[in-house]
Amino acid sequence: MKPLHQIIKKPLVTEKTAMQKEGGNVVAFEVARDANKIEIKQAVEKAFDVKVEEVNTLIVAGKVKRVGRQFGKRPNRKKAYVTLAEGSSIDFFGV
Repeated sequence: MKPLHQIIKKPLVTEKTAMQKEGGNVVAFEVARDANKIEIKQAVEKAFDVKVEEVNTLIVAGKVKRVGRQFGKRPNRKKAYVTLAEGSSIDFFGV
């Protein structure tokens, strides 16, 4: 298995993920493109000391952007929605 910091890149903190965290105990992460669900589950359990029930992944296509006459494309990225077991939670801000 790869090191944790290579699998989990960063947590995704948006309005949608905040509602999912409150409603269904689901947290979202941006993860490495080549990481699979088993690696993501093990990395989250080890990094945050929680029990993971389910992992759903999706690849977000990069947008095509334009500057003047030049076109470019942002890279594709992979998101993982991790469902935590009852009683488990992750607090990103530690307030």
